[in-house]
Order: sequence, then structure tokens, then C-alpha cells
Amino acid sequence: MACRIRVSDPCKPLECAAIYDTERPLEVEVGCGKGSFLTSRAAAHPECEFLGIERMLERVRSFERKVARLGISNAHVLKLEALYTFHYLLPLHHARRVYVFFPDPWPKRRQQHHRLFGGLFLDALWMRLETGGRLEFATDHEDYFHAVEKCFAADARFRRVDPMPRPPEVWTEFERMFRAQGLPVHSAAWEALDVPGAPSELPPLTVPPELEPREREGEE
Repeated sequence: MACRIRVSDPCKPLECAAIYDTERPLEVEVGCGKGSFLTSRAAAHPECEFLGIERMLERVRSFERKVARLGISNAHVLKLEALYTFHYLLPLHHARRVYVFFPDPWPKRRQQHHRLFGGLFLDALWMRLETGGRLEFATDHEDYFHAVEKCFAADARFRRVDPMPRPPEVWTEFERMFRAQGLPVHSAAWEALDVPGAPSELPPLTVPPELEPREREGEE
């Protein structure tokens, strides 16, 4: 089975049972790059399914080559925006871990509406994590780190917990680059809580046109 998941409609849930074993735990990485972190976890945890989300075609192709070279069947990749993936495509309360390592911090004030973390993403994230499931976050950008801390601190559906250990053998490509430059790395994690009476579905997603999912010309 091919590891790349093709999506014909980004506003309809994936038929997950046709893609991976839905009886097994699921871990998701946002911005999985070439797949170094996720494929290493997939190889070490054959009892779990892994899904990478990546927008850049060349990185997706590198992910596919890595999966083929390692001979693993429990790692998959999806070329789509993370917000749409979490809002529409993933099964409810099924993911046990979500990883967001070194996302684009969009440091300029006029760009910050592009940042992943905000109310829309936290709503969708909570709906996809199982109770007790975790979001693992790391960045080299201190201001963005504190902004993400504030997002979660204001949301009663999450509780801060200790981040996972990440030894050098599972560092992402970006983490290796930032650490080689001597940049500090900030890490945190949050756990999804059981919230009785919380909505069981999300309203239709309304985003600016520049954030809508699209294939770039010539990509496939």
C-alpha cells in the first residue's frame, strides 16, 4: 500500500479504515518534513499508526522514499494544510500524540495570522486527540513559544505536562540545524482533558483565501 494519502475533497473526513488500521493508536506530526522523526518512531513502534502532514512536495517525496527504504507499513503522509486536516479529515478523539516541531513562527506582526496555533486549531486539536492524548511542541523562537503557552493557558480543555525526551537520534532536520547554530530549543507539552458537554462536531471552517488548501501548479 502506498504511504502517501490522496485527498479529493479536503472538507470531507478520510475513510481511515481504507488507509490504516483504525483499531491501533495514531500519532500525527504536523510539518513532518522529510520524515526523519516520524519514520524513526514508526520503525520503533510497529503497534501504532503514524501520519505526517507536509505541504512541500519534495519533502513528501523524500518521506515516501524513506518509508520504502526502511520497509515500514505503518507510516503515511498527507500533502495538505494542517488546519484543514485537523478540522475535517481526522477521526474524532483517536490520536494519542500530535507533534508540532519547529513550525514557521511568522515573526513579523503582519504575518502572525498565518501561525498555526490559535483558537481554530486548538478547537480541532482537542476534537482529534483522545482523552489524555498529548500535543508535543518545540521551537527555537522564544516569542512564538510564549505565544503558544498563552494559547493553551487560556483553554480549559488542556493541561500542561512534561514534554517527551527527544534524544539526538530522533531530532528533526530543523532541530539539528538550529542546535548546530547554538540556538536554544524551547519544548512543552499539553494533555487533552475530558470536558463533559463539549460540542461533538466543528462548524464549517472559514479562513482567508490565502490559507485555503490548493495544489501548486505542476505538483502531483
